[in-house]
Amino acid sequence: MRFKKLTVAVVAATTALAATFTMTGPSAEAHGNQRPVTVAQRAALPRDLPRMTVELPDIPPGETFGDEEMLGWFECSGKNKSPAVKWRGAPEGTKSFLISLFDVDSKTSSGFWHWSAWNIPATTGSLPQGAGTPGDPGLPAPSVLGRTDFGTTGYGGACPPAGDRPHRYVFTVVALDVADIKVPQDLPMAAVNVVMQEHALAAGYRTVVFGR
Repeated sequence: MRFKKLTVAVVAATTALAATFTMTGPSAEAHGNQRPVTVAQRAALPRDLPRMTVELPDIPPGETFGDEEMLGWFECSGKNKSPAVKWRGAPEGTKSFLISLFDVDSKTSSGFWHWSAWNIPATTGSLPQGAGTPGDPGLPAPSVLGRTDFGTTGYGGACPPAGDRPHRYVFTVVALDVADIKVPQDLPMAAVNVVMQEHALAAGYRTVVFGR
């Protein structure tokens, strides 16, 4: 029965992906303001969900991706390493975390997933640089690395089309009320979000704006 419910959710998610993020761009961060950005039609998480703080130690507010975090194929020649991520403010009852990286401005109808990992232990408050690479010891067991929209497992760096307007890349960390969300590793992130919504206790966001 659970499998049937999950299958229905997957179909719904993959045919009509929608996600709303509250994020800060360069000018908004400078003034301490937040502005909503809507992709498609339906929020991935409630707007009133309690907030956590998310930091990127190697990418201070107002700065952007460097060669380390850029994609290493297609038109880009970066090192394809996920940046270090820190978070705090998880509520009582948190049993695991989910982290994702989403390009709001990708030339698709539903954005583009660059990174996801879940079942990250509740005792974790940060991931080091490179933790998004399969087999990297920086990702604590029993964490699971999901698939990107490139079709690869692990982190896929930023590589917006040259000359396109700068893209907004949203890092999201979600505190969950279960230690294991019990989804297949190769399930599309759009569908993982359907399951994640049922267990979210709090979330934090950090946006990096990047263009070439």
